[in-house]
Amino acid sequence: MFRRAEPDVQIKTPEQIAKMRAAGQVVARALDTLRAAVRPGVSTLELDAIAEKVIRDAGAIPSFKGYHGFPGSICASVNEEVVHGIPNAERVLAEGDIISIDCGAILDGWHGDSAITVAVGEGRPEDLRMMEVCEESMWKGIAELRPGKRLGDVGHAIAAHISKHGGYGNVREYGGHGIGTEMHMDPHVLNYGRGGA
Repeated sequence: MFRRAEPDVQIKTPEQIAKMRAAGQVVARALDTLRAAVRPGVSTLELDAIAEKVIRDAGAIPSFKGYHGFPGSICASVNEEVVHGIPNAERVLAEGDIISIDCGAILDGWHGDSAITVAVGEGRPEDLRMMEVCEESMWKGIAELRPGKRLGDVGHAIAAHISKHGGYGNVREYGGHGIGTEMHMDPHVLNYGRGGA
């Protein structure tokens, strides 16, 4: 049985966390395989097929496929597309593109969900720097996830790092989320915030 906190955050037992880890490892394998497959001339639909095969071969189910009618096993967002790009045979990667690949899998009723951003080919130095700052900001936010901290501390750390290292855009309409027996669960974690809130 689950213990609940306010607001409806699903608190997991160590055994349940181990099941989530197994689902996450399926996602990690899929993303590793996709990272190696990204190159000029590959369509996002081809990447989708690769992800689905890795997920199903592991005995898991793609989380995204059919979720609110979504047709793909991955979200494949290229260049200016922020998130939730639909895999498409006509969306062919070109040298210098940047692709964000979001992937999810359900294994034994537990969800894993993660994303990577990959430069196609060499990548422009300014794009690689942006990707580096974004990843650093993610780790700054994760570092705030400890007892006594608040979600505002997480968002503040992310936004402060972005602002200090290039002032890149910070999309406020999307954020992180809890996961477990469902793909999207409380808490909603913003990429900006006020420390201590």
